[in-house]
Amino acid sequence: MSETPPESPDFDAMARDIAEVPAVEVIVTVAVNLMSSAAVKLGLTEEGDRHKDLDEARKLVHALAGLLDASATEISSFHAAPLRDGLKSLQLAFREASLVADEPGKGPGEKYTGPVYG
Repeated sequence: MSETPPESPDFDAMARDIAEVPAVEVIVTVAVNLMSSAAVKLGLTEEGDRHKDLDEARKLVHALAGLLDASATEISSFHAAPLRDGLKSLQLAFREASLVADEPGKGPGEKYTGPVYG
């Protein structure tokens, strides 16, 4: 009895679909995904410490800050302002969750945002 191979993804259709999405939408979607993942790794979800991993959270927050810094001139303040607020909240949550505090300006993403204070 032979199994039929699973259907391979229709890459042409996927490319057509992504071609229709404005760049700002892609940037914002990636930023929101980074924020959500960082929140999970910071233990800010209902499951709390179950998925907490500050090393992973640091990487995600840093990547988010870099993305927002690099795309600041490309996305409107309508999109950028709430993303920056979310980033700052994550940076503050990281500071609060860390047992050993980073020096001001050395926390995740602070290379791009400057020091973050509560």
